[in-house]
Amino acid sequence: MSEFLYDRPRPDLLETFENPYPDRDYEITHVAPEFTSVCPKTGHPDYGTLTLKFVPADCCVELKSLKLYYQSFRNHGAFYEAVTNQIADELIRLMEPKSLELTAEWTPRGGLHSVIRVSHKAR
Repeated sequence: MSEFLYDRPRPDLLETFENPYPDRDYEITHVAPEFTSVCPKTGHPDYGTLTLKFVPADCCVELKSLKLYYQSFRNHGAFYEAVTNQIADELIRLMEPKSLELTAEWTPRGGLHSVIRVSHKAR
């Protein structure tokens, strides 16, 4: 049985691979329609779709590691804004992309639909 824990974010799970076209700007989009975390106030699950768009510099994020990283938030209590910014920060630190945009579109609850978007451009 795996010792993988789903109760806290695990940025150590993230891996990269070398960008096969570092001299060309191109955009990569990864969509995760089943993201789950927990509301720290109510303890209820929060469901959302994460859309990651980035222009890689030297490396790209490896997909299985990204999936496992996202799953590590499953029982983690944090507000939408914190989750979205934390993930963006970890991916920026990991890849140092030319640009990155992370959009978290949260499933409506109580009649409200929230979208949190984080943008980053390398200097």
